[in-house]
Amino acid sequence: MNARTRIKLRKTLPLYLLLSPAVISLFLFNYIPMYGIIISFKDYSIYKGVLGSPWVGWKYFDYFLHDPTFWAVMRNTLIINFYDLVFGFTAPVIFALLVVEIYQMRFKKAIQTISYLPHFLSWVVVSGIAYQILSPTDGLVNLFLQDVFGIEPIHFMMKESIFRGILVAADIWKSVGWSAILYFAVIVGIDKTLYEAAWIDGASRVRQLIHITLPHMVPMIVLLLLLRLASMFGIGFERVFLLQNAMVYDVSDVISTYIYRIGLVKAQYSLTTAIGLAQSVLGFILLVLSNKISKKSVGLGLY
Repeated sequence: MNARTRIKLRKTLPLYLLLSPAVISLFLFNYIPMYGIIISFKDYSIYKGVLGSPWVGWKYFDYFLHDPTFWAVMRNTLIINFYDLVFGFTAPVIFALLVVEIYQMRFKKAIQTISYLPHFLSWVVVSGIAYQILSPTDGLVNLFLQDVFGIEPIHFMMKESIFRGILVAADIWKSVGWSAILYFAVIVGIDKTLYEAAWIDGASRVRQLIHITLPHMVPMIVLLLLLRLASMFGIGFERVFLLQNAMVYDVSDVISTYIYRIGLVKAQYSLTTAIGLAQSVLGFILLVLSNKISKKSVGLGLY
């Protein structure tokens, strides 16, 4: 090792030491457990272990690909994810643009702070709030509808036609403020002289928004959109599991709840591992394809 290399190593060593805990934890908890995916190709038994269980090849992949229940679950997963993409992804963008237009600084900070708070609530609390607000006996929504319009109490949580909307609305309420932080950071970093020049040229606030603010937000929007597309085949378990009930299984049962039910409750570990592996592969393929499309269309991508 020459002197130049030693000097460079001496300068960068503290940085590598700071980075090492994150790298080690990532390796221990994300990469080493990946050897467990081989049980998707085995008839796994907890008594025989991973290595002792017999190989069955593509048996479990063939099983869930020909299972009508799985395809119903996949349909629900994609539909709810589509709603999340259309409404949940656009909500933080619109919220950030609206908050920026508020001139009163104290009022703006108050709105931002209030919008962040639901993010720190667990889904257990959020689901409890949703059930209480939508309760057919003493829920605020039903009391309002009954007092103002004379409508009989509605069992919102048991109606298949609106349950997916409740899932999406609950997620928006919980995450819209926190998700908008990145957009706030982008907007704050825009050169103010651009707005001044546009104002001198007679551009209205709407035109400034369209021609200055939104173009600067495009890179962040594309980045977050690609990450969201990569998770199209998966939905957070807690949100669906805590809000759903037996009356809405047909429209709310998604891959994560399906895996929980047949994997942990029925102990079909090989089958659920096969489903999880296929889900990850599909997500990876979707990420690669969407990244290529994004780079060709707008010139932006993750890599």
